[in-house]
Amino acid sequence: MKVAVIGAGTMGHGIAQVSAVAGHEVTLFDISPDAVEGALRRIGENLDAAIALGKLSASEVNLALQRIRTTHDLASIAGSHLVIEAAPEDLKMKRSIFRAAEETLTPTAILATNTSSISIGTLATGLHRPNRFIGLHFFNPPYIIGLVEIVFGPETEEHTIDEAVSFVQGLGKEPVVVKDSPGFATSRLGVALGLEAMRMLEEGVADAASIDRAMELGYRHPMGPLRLTDLVGLDVRLGISEYLFETLGQPHFAPPEILRRLVAEGKLGKKTGEGFYRWE
Repeated sequence: MKVAVIGAGTMGHGIAQVSAVAGHEVTLFDISPDAVEGALRRIGENLDAAIALGKLSASEVNLALQRIRTTHDLASIAGSHLVIEAAPEDLKMKRSIFRAAEETLTPTAILATNTSSISIGTLATGLHRPNRFIGLHFFNPPYIIGLVEIVFGPETEEHTIDEAVSFVQGLGKEPVVVKDSPGFATSRLGVALGLEAMRMLEEGVADAASIDRAMELGYRHPMGPLRLTDLVGLDVRLGISEYLFETLGQPHFAPPEILRRLVAEGKLGKKTGEGFYRWE
């Protein structure tokens, strides 16, 4: 299958990597040359680590790298069977990308979004073929986390869902199919837990490490909610929180002051070196 990934950032390069390793021909698009260069570097580092860990052979890695090509021209995605958008969580930007991408694709191609919270029906507004539009919500990092949340919109046809499930399974991942709703299943639950952990930190109930450790040991979470927020990005979590609060109107989705303050200070988590934790 020919797969195109729009956006070479944190999620985009990971989605491109897992798709190439699974045997798909991948076109990775980004308007920024620096983003593309950085994506290829990170993919190379990830695959080198996979060799060192014995998860992939050198020949498998070489083949995967040969399957990835990069472009700054959106017209180059023409001929793709599946296009996955992995741009920032900005509704206007995503809609613009979808309209431009749809013009280059055949009627049978699937257009997918990696959004973690924005309604699929809302994103599909204005598309000529909303029946071929679907959510493929990968988790960070895509090459490690085994879950992909498949979100079908009000006009997504059954055949599109079936093809999406088959694609995800072909990546060696577990698909979970959910109905379109703000925050879907995973973000809605995960954000609610993360925001409550922030409120507990604000109230002095415990420090960040203790709150996280309680969830790891008491509920067998592989990672506590505050450390996970640092990895996802505090700015990303703030955007999702604001969207869920606006669309659902439920007070537990209102962003805590500590989250707003840290984002305003540029402390966005691991990517900036500091969030709820300090990262070396």
